Amino acid sequence: QVQLVESGGGLAQAGGSLRLSCAASGRTLSRYHMGWFRQAPGKEREFVTAINWSGAMTSYADSVRGRFTISRDNAQNTVYLQMNSLKPEDTAVYYCAATSRWLGSPSQYDYWGQGTQVTVSS
Repeated sequence: QVQLVESGGGLAQAGGSLRLSCAASGRTLSRYHMGWFRQAPGKEREFVTAINWSGAMTSYADSVRGRFTISRDNAQNTVYLQMNSLKPEDTAVYYCAATSRWLGSPSQYDYWGQGTQVTVSS
């Protein structure tokens, strides 16, 4: 079992930055590929970015590529999401999740955090 806890969400102005963290407990995080997803009110949960178990490979949604950066520190059992040049449309609850399948669909992620709210004002 892996327990994931996100932190770092909050309110930011358009053009600003936030850094989300996802801390894991239980099994070591290095066993898993990690992803960040987000869900805005009235919308489906959508993929934001993913990083493979070693950190050597990453993937980004077109909407965030060039603005967001995912990274991980397996020694600290933590995954990060650096969000720059934030836009109001980035407002959502952000979730981190762990999977043994690289670039799997949301249903193929085994463990999920509780989410952290990110609100970007214009």
